[in-house]
Amino acid sequence: MKKDPPIRLWKSCLLFCIALVLFVITAPFGFAYALLRQLFFSKVHLLALYFIEIALVLDEAGNVVMQHVLNDFLLRKKTNTYWFGNKKETISSVIGKNCLTNTLSPLGKALNSFLNFIDKEHALNSIIYDVRIWAENSPR
Repeated sequence: MKKDPPIRLWKSCLLFCIALVLFVITAPFGFAYALLRQLFFSKVHLLALYFIEIALVLDEAGNVVMQHVLNDFLLRKKTNTYWFGNKKETISSVIGKNCLTNTLSPLGKALNSFLNFIDKEHALNSIIYDVRIWAENSPR
């Protein structure tokens, strides 16, 4: 299997800056357009799904951006610790996995309790959230 060559620091920094500027400029327009479009076409009921999709993407981005902070403050370092940083996973999912393996720090346990206060068994349910959504929306 051929291994991809590493990306140079300057190139990755430039790509990050371009992506950030484009996001800051275009995201408000895209968000406002989606809201107006759904309201105009009387599809307000689809806004709940739209908001959840945006929340998931932001959560996944937060998992990557905050990985070092979250790993240092929310987790106990053990051989079975499941680390933050996977770009396709939410913060809640990582908290849920570490809850199962008892590798949450006291602060991680407090955050898990707060999430459970808002949404019962939130972190544990988020572990299989994508699988459940896929199953519910797949043709039978």
